[in-house]
Amino acid sequence: MEKRKARVLIADDEPHIRSLISLIVTSLGAEVVGEATDGEQALSMYKQFSPDMVLLDINMPKVDGISVLKKIMAINNRTLVVMLTSLNALETVKDCIDSGAYNYILKNMTAEELRKAISETWGEYMAEIKAVNKVAQS
Repeated sequence: MEKRKARVLIADDEPHIRSLISLIVTSLGAEVVGEATDGEQALSMYKQFSPDMVLLDINMPKVDGISVLKKIMAINNRTLVVMLTSLNALETVKDCIDSGAYNYILKNMTAEELRKAISETWGEYMAEIKAVNKVAQS
């Protein structure tokens, strides 16, 4: 049986960030199912594509990332959402994690650091899912 590629939605209002993240995600063997330019579009694409992972900018036009995160969690709280931010404000990061984000990544990292952070986050998430499923089966 062939393994299905992880399906990823990227939401960021900066085109160069979306392009970089898209290149990284595909280099990791995942499929980019959509690229949203604002929070409203991100939520619409989330509902349309049901991605496994959402890379979500905090500061976006129309609807901010934290509001989108909360709406995604209300739909499916097992979705892997990773917040993208250029700010390292502890209160904002705490709000994201408390609202259901699995992790956050600073956008000013190098491409290699971004790749490593996305890959490690996906690996940790999949390990947790396997552990939960194993416990549920026993």
